[in-house]
Amino acid sequence: MSIVTVKSINDTTKTYQFVDNGEPMRGGVKDVYFSPDKKYVVAIFRDKLDDNQKERLQRITGKYFAQIKEGEASDYYLNEVFRWPTDVIGYNGLTGIIVPVYHSKFFFRKGYQTSDLIQGKEKNGKWFAGPKFRNPHFPLRVANSELGDWLSYFQVCVNLSRGVKKMHAMGLAHSDLSYNNVLIDPVERSACMIDLDGLVVPGVFQAEVIGTAEFIAPEVLATKHLDKTDPNRKLPNRLTDLHALPVLIYMFLLHRHPLKGGKVHDLDTEKDDLLSMGERAMFIEHPTDVTNRPKLNQVSKWDLPWADIAKLPYAITGPYLKTLFDKVFIDGLHNPMQRPNAEEWENALLKTTDLMQKCHNTACEQKWYVFDNTNRPRCPFCGTAHEGTLPVLDLYYQYQDTVWKPENHRLMVYNDQYLFLWHVNRNIARNEKLTPEQKVPVGYFTFFKGKWVLVNQKLNSLKDLTEDKEIPIGTMVELTDGKKILLSKEEGGRVIVITMANT
Repeated sequence: MSIVTVKSINDTTKTYQFVDNGEPMRGGVKDVYFSPDKKYVVAIFRDKLDDNQKERLQRITGKYFAQIKEGEASDYYLNEVFRWPTDVIGYNGLTGIIVPVYHSKFFFRKGYQTSDLIQGKEKNGKWFAGPKFRNPHFPLRVANSELGDWLSYFQVCVNLSRGVKKMHAMGLAHSDLSYNNVLIDPVERSACMIDLDGLVVPGVFQAEVIGTAEFIAPEVLATKHLDKTDPNRKLPNRLTDLHALPVLIYMFLLHRHPLKGGKVHDLDTEKDDLLSMGERAMFIEHPTDVTNRPKLNQVSKWDLPWADIAKLPYAITGPYLKTLFDKVFIDGLHNPMQRPNAEEWENALLKTTDLMQKCHNTACEQKWYVFDNTNRPRCPFCGTAHEGTLPVLDLYYQYQDTVWKPENHRLMVYNDQYLFLWHVNRNIARNEKLTPEQKVPVGYFTFFKGKWVLVNQKLNSLKDLTEDKEIPIGTMVELTDGKKILLSKEEGGRVIVITMANT
Protein backbone atom coordinates (compact mmCIF):
# COMPACT_ATOMS: atom_id res chain seq x y z
CA MET A 1 0.00 0.00 0.00
CA SER A 2 1.28 3.47 -0.87
CA ILE A 3 0.12 7.09 -0.86
CA VAL A 4 0.36 8.63 -4.33
CA THR A 5 0.39 12.38 -4.96
CA VAL A 6 -0.98 13.75 -8.25
CA LYS A 7 -1.17 17.27 -9.71
CA SER A 8 -4.18 19.18 -11.00
CA ILE A 9 -4.19 19.97 -14.71
CA ASN A 10 -6.53 22.94 -14.19
CA ASP A 11 -4.33 24.51 -11.48
CA THR A 12 -0.78 23.14 -11.27
CA THR A 13 -0.39 24.51 -7.73
CA LYS A 14 -3.01 22.02 -6.49
CA THR A 15 -2.19 18.43 -5.54
CA TYR A 16 -4.26 15.45 -4.47
CA GLN A 17 -3.48 12.13 -2.86
CA PHE A 18 -4.88 8.65 -3.19
CA VAL A 19 -4.24 5.29 -1.55
CA ASP A 20 -2.92 2.66 -3.97
CA ASN A 21 -3.30 -0.82 -2.52
CA GLY A 22 -2.95 -2.50 -5.90
CA GLU A 23 -6.68 -3.29 -6.11
CA PRO A 24 -8.65 -0.23 -7.23
CA MET A 25 -12.39 -0.29 -7.71
CA ARG A 26 -12.94 -0.83 -11.43
CA GLY A 27 -15.61 1.17 -13.21
CA GLY A 28 -16.55 0.86 -16.86
CA VAL A 29 -13.56 2.91 -18.11
CA LYS A 30 -11.88 4.14 -14.92
CA ASP A 31 -9.95 2.80 -11.94
CA VAL A 32 -11.08 4.44 -8.72
CA TYR A 33 -8.96 5.14 -5.63
CA PHE A 34 -9.90 6.77 -2.31
CA SER A 35 -8.09 9.74 -0.83
CA PRO A 36 -6.43 9.00 2.55
CA ASP A 37 -9.25 10.82 4.40
CA LYS A 38 -11.92 9.26 2.13
CA LYS A 39 -13.42 12.65 1.32
CA TYR A 40 -12.91 12.29 -2.41
CA VAL A 41 -11.93 9.70 -4.99
CA VAL A 42 -9.38 9.86 -7.78
CA ALA A 43 -10.84 8.15 -10.85
CA ILE A 44 -8.19 7.46 -13.50
CA PHE A 45 -9.12 6.57 -17.08
CA ARG A 46 -7.48 3.32 -18.13
CA ASP A 47 -7.00 4.48 -21.72
CA LYS A 48 -5.28 7.67 -22.85
CA LEU A 49 -7.66 10.52 -23.67
CA ASP A 50 -7.33 12.73 -26.72
CA ASP A 51 -7.12 16.52 -26.49
CA ASN A 52 -10.85 16.92 -27.12
CA GLN A 53 -11.75 14.56 -24.29
CA LYS A 54 -9.36 16.34 -21.93
CA GLU A 55 -10.82 19.72 -22.83
CA ARG A 56 -14.31 18.40 -22.13
CA LEU A 57 -13.21 17.36 -18.64
CA GLN A 58 -11.52 20.71 -18.04
CA ARG A 59 -14.71 22.54 -19.03
CA ILE A 60 -16.89 20.33 -16.81
CA THR A 61 -14.59 20.72 -13.78
CA GLY A 62 -13.79 24.37 -14.51
CA LYS A 63 -16.40 26.56 -16.19
CA TYR A 64 -19.47 24.46 -15.41
CA PHE A 65 -18.47 23.52 -11.88
CA ALA A 66 -17.95 27.22 -11.16
CA GLN A 67 -21.40 28.04 -12.59
CA ILE A 68 -23.05 25.66 -10.14
CA LYS A 69 -20.85 26.66 -7.21
CA GLU A 70 -21.50 30.38 -7.72
CA GLY A 71 -25.15 30.05 -8.70
CA GLU A 72 -28.39 29.85 -6.73
CA ALA A 73 -29.05 26.78 -4.57
CA SER A 74 -25.42 25.65 -4.99
CA ASP A 75 -25.42 23.63 -1.76
CA TYR A 76 -28.52 21.76 -2.88
CA TYR A 77 -27.05 20.88 -6.27
CA LEU A 78 -23.51 20.04 -5.16
CA ASN A 79 -24.40 18.21 -1.95
CA GLU A 80 -27.69 16.58 -2.87
CA VAL A 81 -28.36 16.28 -6.62
CA PHE A 82 -24.92 15.94 -8.23
CA ARG A 83 -21.61 14.29 -7.51
CA TRP A 84 -19.93 16.76 -9.81
CA PRO A 85 -16.26 16.26 -10.80
CA THR A 86 -14.25 19.09 -9.27
CA ASP A 87 -10.82 18.81 -10.95
CA VAL A 88 -8.73 17.00 -13.58
CA ILE A 89 -5.39 15.36 -12.76
CA GLY A 90 -2.57 13.71 -14.67
CA TYR A 91 -0.88 10.48 -13.59
CA ASN A 92 1.74 8.44 -15.51
CA GLY A 93 0.54 9.81 -18.84
CA LEU A 94 -3.11 9.08 -18.00
CA THR A 95 -5.92 11.45 -17.07
CA GLY A 96 -8.13 11.32 -14.00
CA ILE A 97 -10.83 13.29 -12.24
CA ILE A 98 -11.49 14.25 -8.62
CA VAL A 99 -14.99 13.46 -7.39
CA PRO A 100 -16.43 13.96 -3.87
CA VAL A 101 -17.37 10.67 -2.20
CA TYR A 102 -21.00 9.59 -2.06
CA HIS A 103 -22.99 10.36 1.07
CA SER A 104 -23.31 7.39 3.43
CA LYS A 105 -27.09 7.27 2.90
CA PHE A 106 -26.44 6.02 -0.64
CA PHE A 107 -25.02 2.72 0.63
CA PHE A 108 -27.22 -0.19 1.77
CA ARG A 109 -27.40 -0.39 5.54
CA LYS A 110 -28.96 -3.85 5.62
CA GLY A 111 -29.29 -5.27 2.10
CA TYR A 112 -31.66 -8.08 1.21
CA GLN A 113 -34.60 -8.99 3.41
CA THR A 114 -33.11 -12.42 4.09
CA SER A 115 -29.36 -11.76 3.85
CA ASP A 116 -26.70 -9.07 3.99
CA LEU A 117 -25.18 -9.84 0.57
CA ILE A 118 -25.53 -6.24 -0.69
CA GLN A 119 -24.91 -4.53 2.65
CA GLY A 120 -22.48 -1.67 2.08
CA LYS A 121 -23.01 -1.60 -1.70
CA GLU A 122 -24.12 1.53 -3.57
CA LYS A 123 -27.85 2.11 -3.83
CA ASN A 124 -27.83 2.13 -7.59
CA GLY A 125 -31.19 3.21 -9.00
CA LYS A 126 -31.66 -0.16 -10.69
CA TRP A 127 -32.37 -1.82 -7.32
CA PHE A 128 -35.48 0.35 -6.95
CA ALA A 129 -36.76 0.71 -10.53
CA GLY A 130 -37.80 -2.88 -11.20
CA PRO A 131 -40.53 -4.94 -9.52
CA LYS A 132 -38.59 -8.06 -8.49
CA PHE A 133 -36.58 -6.60 -5.63
CA ARG A 134 -39.73 -5.32 -3.93
CA ASN A 135 -41.89 -8.42 -4.43
CA PRO A 136 -42.52 -9.85 -0.92
CA HIS A 137 -42.01 -13.42 -2.17
CA PHE A 138 -38.84 -12.83 -4.21
CA PRO A 139 -35.87 -14.57 -2.50
CA LEU A 140 -33.60 -11.54 -2.92
CA ARG A 141 -36.11 -8.84 -2.02
CA VAL A 142 -34.55 -5.59 -0.80
CA ALA A 143 -35.14 -5.07 2.92
CA ASN A 144 -38.30 -3.14 3.85
CA SER A 145 -36.17 -0.70 5.82
CA GLU A 146 -34.42 0.32 2.57
CA LEU A 147 -37.45 0.64 0.28
CA GLY A 148 -39.30 3.69 1.55
CA ASP A 149 -42.97 4.29 0.64
CA TRP A 150 -44.64 5.49 -2.57
CA LEU A 151 -44.40 9.16 -1.59
CA SER A 152 -40.61 8.73 -1.25
CA TYR A 153 -40.21 8.11 -4.97
CA PHE A 154 -41.96 11.34 -5.91
CA GLN A 155 -39.26 13.38 -4.13
CA VAL A 156 -36.58 11.15 -5.67
CA CYS A 157 -38.00 12.04 -9.09
CA VAL A 158 -38.17 15.74 -8.16
CA ASN A 159 -34.42 15.71 -7.46
CA LEU A 160 -33.71 14.03 -10.79
CA SER A 161 -35.95 16.50 -12.65
CA ARG A 162 -34.17 19.42 -11.03
CA GLY A 163 -30.78 17.94 -11.92
CA VAL A 164 -31.76 17.69 -15.60
CA LYS A 165 -33.30 21.17 -15.46
CA LYS A 166 -30.05 22.61 -14.11
CA MET A 167 -27.86 20.89 -16.72
CA HIS A 168 -30.10 22.04 -19.56
CA ALA A 169 -30.14 25.60 -18.21
CA MET A 170 -26.32 25.55 -18.44
CA GLY A 171 -26.49 24.33 -22.04
CA LEU A 172 -25.42 20.77 -21.18
CA ALA A 173 -27.03 17.41 -21.88
CA HIS A 174 -26.47 14.23 -19.90
CA SER A 175 -26.42 11.76 -22.83
CA ASP A 176 -26.59 8.62 -20.63
CA LEU A 177 -29.26 9.27 -18.04
CA SER A 178 -30.36 5.91 -16.63
CA TYR A 179 -30.87 4.07 -13.36
CA ASN A 180 -27.20 3.04 -13.55
CA ASN A 181 -26.08 6.66 -13.26
CA VAL A 182 -28.19 7.67 -10.29
CA LEU A 183 -28.02 6.74 -6.63
CA ILE A 184 -31.20 6.91 -4.60
CA ASP A 185 -32.20 6.56 -0.99
CA PRO A 186 -35.99 6.25 -0.76
CA VAL A 187 -35.94 6.44 3.04
CA GLU A 188 -34.29 9.87 3.02
CA ARG A 189 -36.15 10.72 -0.23
CA SER A 190 -32.85 11.55 -1.90
CA ALA A 191 -31.42 11.10 -5.39
CA CYS A 192 -27.99 11.92 -6.76
CA MET A 193 -26.62 11.87 -10.33
CA ILE A 194 -23.18 10.30 -10.77
CA ASP A 195 -20.65 9.70 -13.58
CA LEU A 196 -21.01 13.22 -14.94
CA ASP A 197 -17.70 13.34 -16.80
CA GLY A 198 -19.30 12.44 -20.15
CA LEU A 199 -21.73 15.35 -20.45
CA VAL A 200 -22.57 16.66 -23.90
CA VAL A 201 -21.71 20.29 -24.66
CA PRO A 202 -23.87 20.92 -27.75
CA GLY A 203 -21.88 22.11 -30.73
CA VAL A 204 -18.58 21.49 -28.93
CA PHE A 205 -18.43 17.95 -27.51
CA GLN A 206 -20.73 15.26 -28.89
CA ALA A 207 -21.77 12.18 -26.94
CA GLU A 208 -19.23 9.35 -26.94
CA VAL A 209 -21.85 6.71 -26.10
CA ILE A 210 -25.48 6.50 -27.19
CA GLY A 211 -26.74 5.63 -23.71
CA THR A 212 -28.02 2.68 -21.68
CA ALA A 213 -30.33 0.34 -23.61
CA GLU A 214 -33.62 0.90 -21.79
CA PHE A 215 -33.26 4.69 -21.78
CA ILE A 216 -32.07 5.44 -25.31
CA ALA A 217 -34.52 7.64 -27.23
CA PRO A 218 -36.21 5.95 -30.24
CA GLU A 219 -34.67 8.36 -32.76
CA VAL A 220 -31.15 7.48 -31.55
CA LEU A 221 -31.77 3.73 -31.90
CA ALA A 222 -33.53 4.12 -35.25
CA THR A 223 -30.49 5.89 -36.75
CA LYS A 224 -27.65 4.10 -34.97
CA HIS A 225 -26.74 2.24 -38.18
CA LEU A 226 -25.76 5.55 -39.83
CA ASP A 227 -22.28 7.05 -39.68
CA LYS A 228 -21.78 9.69 -36.98
CA THR A 229 -21.06 12.24 -39.71
CA ASP A 230 -24.39 11.56 -41.44
CA PRO A 231 -26.73 14.54 -40.88
CA ASN A 232 -29.63 12.11 -40.38
CA ARG A 233 -27.86 10.36 -37.49
CA LYS A 234 -29.38 11.35 -34.14
CA LEU A 235 -27.00 11.47 -31.18
CA PRO A 236 -27.80 12.04 -27.50
CA ASN A 237 -28.77 15.64 -26.72
CA ARG A 238 -31.15 17.69 -24.61
CA LEU A 239 -34.23 16.15 -26.27
CA THR A 240 -33.03 12.59 -25.68
CA ASP A 241 -32.59 13.47 -21.98
CA LEU A 242 -36.28 14.46 -22.08
CA HIS A 243 -37.06 10.86 -23.08
CA ALA A 244 -34.75 9.21 -20.53
CA LEU A 245 -35.97 11.33 -17.58
CA PRO A 246 -39.66 10.30 -17.88
CA VAL A 247 -38.65 6.67 -18.44
CA LEU A 248 -36.87 6.90 -15.07
CA ILE A 249 -39.86 8.62 -13.45
CA TYR A 250 -42.27 6.02 -14.84
CA MET A 251 -40.06 3.16 -13.65
CA PHE A 252 -39.53 4.56 -10.14
CA LEU A 253 -43.27 5.14 -9.67
CA LEU A 254 -44.67 2.09 -11.49
CA HIS A 255 -41.71 -0.35 -11.51
CA ARG A 256 -42.09 -1.38 -15.16
CA HIS A 257 -40.77 -0.05 -18.47
CA PRO A 258 -43.15 2.14 -20.52
CA LEU A 259 -42.17 0.59 -23.87
CA LYS A 260 -41.50 -3.07 -23.02
CA GLY A 261 -44.78 -4.79 -23.80
CA GLY A 262 -46.00 -7.93 -25.47
CA LYS A 263 -45.69 -6.97 -29.14
CA VAL A 264 -43.11 -8.96 -31.16
CA HIS A 265 -41.61 -7.26 -34.23
CA ASP A 266 -38.97 -9.82 -35.22
CA LEU A 267 -38.11 -13.37 -34.20
CA ASP A 268 -34.47 -12.32 -33.86
CA THR A 269 -34.30 -11.06 -30.25
CA GLU A 270 -31.67 -8.41 -30.97
CA LYS A 271 -33.61 -7.03 -33.95
CA ASP A 272 -36.84 -7.12 -31.96
CA ASP A 273 -35.30 -5.08 -29.13
CA LEU A 274 -33.99 -2.53 -31.63
CA LEU A 275 -37.39 -2.14 -33.27
CA SER A 276 -39.48 -2.17 -30.09
CA MET A 277 -37.37 0.55 -28.48
CA GLY A 278 -36.56 2.38 -31.73
CA GLU A 279 -38.57 3.11 -34.87
CA ARG A 280 -41.58 0.99 -33.81
CA ALA A 281 -41.58 1.96 -30.13
CA MET A 282 -45.05 2.17 -28.61
CA PHE A 283 -46.33 3.05 -25.14
CA ILE A 284 -47.57 -0.08 -23.37
CA GLU A 285 -50.56 1.91 -22.04
CA HIS A 286 -51.46 3.64 -25.31
CA PRO A 287 -55.17 4.48 -24.95
CA THR A 288 -56.24 3.43 -28.47
CA ASP A 289 -53.58 0.97 -29.69
CA VAL A 290 -53.50 -2.03 -27.37
CA THR A 291 -51.10 -4.17 -29.44
CA ASN A 292 -48.17 -3.59 -27.06
CA ARG A 293 -50.02 -4.35 -23.84
CA PRO A 294 -48.00 -6.65 -21.52
CA LYS A 295 -49.15 -10.27 -21.75
CA LEU A 296 -49.44 -11.46 -18.17
CA ASN A 297 -48.96 -15.10 -19.14
CA GLN A 298 -45.50 -14.12 -20.43
CA VAL A 299 -44.25 -12.05 -17.51
CA SER A 300 -42.38 -13.39 -14.50
CA LYS A 301 -44.47 -13.96 -11.38
CA TRP A 302 -41.96 -11.75 -9.56
CA ASP A 303 -42.98 -8.80 -11.79
CA LEU A 304 -46.50 -8.79 -10.38
CA PRO A 305 -48.55 -6.86 -9.44
CA TRP A 306 -46.71 -3.98 -11.16
CA ALA A 307 -46.68 -5.63 -14.60
CA ASP A 308 -50.49 -5.76 -14.52
CA ILE A 309 -51.47 -2.43 -16.08
CA ALA A 310 -55.17 -3.20 -15.59
CA LYS A 311 -54.64 -3.46 -11.82
CA LEU A 312 -52.14 -0.59 -11.52
CA PRO A 313 -52.59 1.68 -14.57
CA TYR A 314 -50.46 4.78 -14.98
CA ALA A 315 -53.55 6.85 -14.13
CA ILE A 316 -52.83 6.09 -10.45
CA THR A 317 -50.01 8.66 -10.67
CA GLY A 318 -52.69 11.37 -10.93
CA PRO A 319 -53.89 13.79 -13.62
CA TYR A 320 -50.79 15.98 -13.87
CA LEU A 321 -48.34 13.13 -14.44
CA LYS A 322 -50.72 11.17 -16.67
CA THR A 323 -50.95 14.21 -18.95
CA LEU A 324 -47.16 14.43 -19.21
CA PHE A 325 -46.76 10.68 -19.73
CA ASP A 326 -49.21 10.99 -22.64
CA LYS A 327 -47.20 13.85 -24.09
CA VAL A 328 -43.86 12.04 -23.91
CA PHE A 329 -44.83 8.42 -24.65
CA ILE A 330 -47.54 9.14 -27.23
CA ASP A 331 -47.09 12.60 -28.78
CA GLY A 332 -43.36 12.88 -28.19
CA LEU A 333 -42.22 9.29 -28.60
CA HIS A 334 -41.34 9.82 -32.26
CA ASN A 335 -41.58 13.63 -32.25
CA PRO A 336 -38.89 14.85 -29.81
CA MET A 337 -40.00 18.49 -29.93
CA GLN A 338 -43.26 17.48 -28.21
CA ARG A 339 -41.51 16.19 -25.08
CA PRO A 340 -42.17 18.12 -21.82
CA ASN A 341 -39.12 19.81 -20.30
CA ALA A 342 -37.62 18.93 -16.92
CA GLU A 343 -39.29 21.83 -15.10
CA GLU A 344 -42.70 20.61 -16.26
CA TRP A 345 -41.94 17.22 -14.70
CA GLU A 346 -40.75 18.87 -11.48
CA ASN A 347 -43.94 20.95 -11.20
CA ALA A 348 -46.23 18.01 -12.01
CA LEU A 349 -44.52 15.82 -9.41
CA LEU A 350 -44.84 18.50 -6.73
CA LYS A 351 -48.49 19.22 -7.53
CA THR A 352 -49.17 15.49 -7.37
CA THR A 353 -47.75 15.28 -3.84
CA ASP A 354 -50.48 17.75 -2.87
CA LEU A 355 -53.02 15.13 -3.99
CA MET A 356 -51.57 12.37 -1.80
CA GLN A 357 -53.54 10.59 0.87
CA LYS A 358 -52.36 8.25 3.61
CA CYS A 359 -53.69 4.72 3.25
CA HIS A 360 -55.76 3.69 6.28
CA ASN A 361 -54.35 0.17 6.10
CA THR A 362 -51.27 0.18 8.36
CA ALA A 363 -49.99 -2.94 6.60
CA CYS A 364 -50.08 -1.34 3.14
CA GLU A 365 -46.53 -1.32 1.76
CA GLN A 366 -46.96 1.86 -0.28
CA LYS A 367 -48.57 3.83 2.60
CA TRP A 368 -49.72 6.63 0.25
CA TYR A 369 -51.83 7.00 -2.88
CA VAL A 370 -53.02 9.80 -5.16
CA PHE A 371 -56.62 10.96 -4.70
CA ASP A 372 -58.59 9.71 -7.71
CA ASN A 373 -61.18 12.52 -7.79
CA THR A 374 -64.03 10.22 -6.76
CA ASN A 375 -66.40 10.55 -3.86
CA ARG A 376 -65.37 7.12 -2.57
CA PRO A 377 -61.56 7.03 -2.81
CA ARG A 378 -59.61 3.86 -2.08
CA CYS A 379 -55.97 2.82 -2.14
CA PRO A 380 -55.14 1.19 -5.51
CA PHE A 381 -52.37 -0.88 -3.96
CA CYS A 382 -54.27 -2.71 -1.23
CA GLY A 383 -57.89 -1.77 -2.01
CA THR A 384 -58.55 -0.14 1.38
CA ALA A 385 -61.32 2.48 1.25
CA HIS A 386 -60.78 5.92 2.74
CA GLU A 387 -62.38 6.26 6.17
CA GLY A 388 -64.35 9.35 7.13
CA THR A 389 -64.86 12.66 5.34
CA LEU A 390 -62.14 14.06 3.12
CA PRO A 391 -61.63 17.82 2.63
CA VAL A 392 -60.64 18.72 -0.93
CA LEU A 393 -59.16 22.21 -1.28
CA ASP A 394 -59.16 23.88 -4.70
CA LEU A 395 -56.78 26.83 -5.06
CA TYR A 396 -57.90 30.07 -6.73
CA TYR A 397 -55.94 33.20 -7.66
CA GLN A 398 -57.12 36.80 -8.11
CA TYR A 399 -57.43 37.49 -11.84
CA GLN A 400 -59.07 40.92 -11.39
CA ASP A 401 -60.31 42.87 -8.39
CA THR A 402 -63.48 40.84 -8.04
CA VAL A 403 -62.63 37.85 -10.23
CA TRP A 404 -60.96 34.69 -8.89
CA LYS A 405 -59.92 31.88 -11.21
CA PRO A 406 -59.07 28.22 -10.46
CA GLU A 407 -55.38 27.28 -10.75
CA ASN A 408 -55.75 23.60 -11.65
CA HIS A 409 -54.04 22.97 -8.33
CA ARG A 410 -55.67 21.05 -5.52
CA LEU A 411 -54.61 20.30 -1.95
CA MET A 412 -55.89 17.17 -0.26
CA VAL A 413 -56.16 17.24 3.53
CA TYR A 414 -55.05 14.54 5.94
CA ASN A 415 -54.61 14.62 9.71
CA ASP A 416 -51.67 16.77 10.88
CA GLN A 417 -50.84 17.92 7.36
CA TYR A 418 -48.92 21.20 7.08
CA LEU A 419 -49.81 24.30 5.06
CA PHE A 420 -46.85 26.14 3.49
CA LEU A 421 -46.25 29.52 1.95
CA TRP A 422 -46.13 28.03 -1.55
CA HIS A 423 -49.77 27.01 -1.01
CA VAL A 424 -50.70 30.41 0.36
CA ASN A 425 -49.10 32.63 -2.30
CA ARG A 426 -48.72 31.80 -5.99
CA ASN A 427 -45.67 34.12 -6.23
CA ILE A 428 -43.67 31.74 -4.02
CA ALA A 429 -42.46 28.82 -6.12
CA ARG A 430 -41.86 25.46 -4.48
CA ASN A 431 -38.39 24.88 -5.86
CA GLU A 432 -34.77 24.49 -4.81
CA LYS A 433 -34.45 28.27 -4.25
CA LEU A 434 -36.78 28.37 -1.23
CA THR A 435 -35.26 30.13 1.77
CA PRO A 436 -35.23 28.45 5.21
CA GLU A 437 -38.00 30.85 6.30
CA GLN A 438 -40.17 29.84 3.35
CA LYS A 439 -39.87 26.18 4.31
CA VAL A 440 -41.43 26.72 7.75
CA PRO A 441 -45.12 25.66 7.99
CA VAL A 442 -47.60 28.52 8.38
CA GLY A 443 -50.51 26.34 9.51
CA TYR A 444 -51.69 22.76 9.82
CA PHE A 445 -54.83 20.67 9.30
CA THR A 446 -56.14 18.32 11.93
CA PHE A 447 -59.26 16.34 12.85
CA PHE A 448 -60.38 17.93 16.13
CA LYS A 449 -63.48 16.94 18.13
CA GLY A 450 -65.08 15.30 15.09
CA LYS A 451 -64.38 18.23 12.77
CA TRP A 452 -61.70 19.11 10.21
CA VAL A 453 -59.97 22.38 11.06
CA LEU A 454 -57.14 24.57 9.80
CA VAL A 455 -54.98 25.96 12.62
CA ASN A 456 -53.36 29.31 11.83
CA GLN A 457 -49.72 29.44 12.96
CA LYS A 458 -48.22 32.37 11.05
CA LEU A 459 -50.72 33.90 8.60
CA ASN A 460 -51.54 37.57 9.30
CA SER A 461 -54.53 37.90 6.97
CA LEU A 462 -56.26 34.51 7.09
CA LYS A 463 -60.00 35.09 6.67
CA ASP A 464 -63.15 33.00 6.47
CA LEU A 465 -64.82 34.70 3.50
CA THR A 466 -68.02 32.66 3.83
CA GLU A 467 -68.64 33.95 7.35
CA ASP A 468 -66.73 37.23 6.83
CA LYS A 469 -64.56 36.47 9.85
CA GLU A 470 -60.84 37.01 10.53
CA ILE A 471 -58.87 33.99 11.78
CA PRO A 472 -56.07 35.33 14.02
CA ILE A 473 -52.79 33.50 14.58
CA GLY A 474 -53.26 30.79 17.19
CA THR A 475 -56.91 30.15 16.33
CA MET A 476 -58.62 27.71 13.96
CA VAL A 477 -61.30 27.62 11.30
CA GLU A 478 -63.57 24.66 10.53
CA LEU A 479 -63.45 23.16 7.04
CA THR A 480 -66.99 22.68 5.71
CA ASP A 481 -68.45 21.98 2.29
CA GLY A 482 -68.51 25.07 0.05
CA LYS A 483 -66.56 27.30 2.46
CA LYS A 484 -64.19 29.90 0.98
CA ILE A 485 -61.08 30.93 2.92
CA LEU A 486 -58.67 33.74 1.98
CA LEU A 487 -55.16 32.56 2.78
CA SER A 488 -53.46 35.92 2.25
CA LYS A 489 -54.48 39.40 1.10
CA GLU A 490 -50.94 40.11 -0.15
CA GLU A 491 -50.25 40.21 -3.88
CA GLY A 492 -50.35 36.61 -5.13
CA GLY A 493 -52.41 35.47 -2.15
CA ARG A 494 -54.85 32.63 -2.79
CA VAL A 495 -58.38 31.65 -1.87
CA ILE A 496 -59.28 28.02 -1.16
CA VAL A 497 -62.72 26.57 -1.88
CA ILE A 498 -63.56 23.44 0.12
CA THR A 499 -65.40 20.35 -1.10
CA MET A 500 -66.08 17.54 1.34
CA ALA A 501 -65.64 14.12 -0.30
CA ASN A 502 -66.52 10.67 1.09
CA THR A 503 -69.50 12.14 2.94
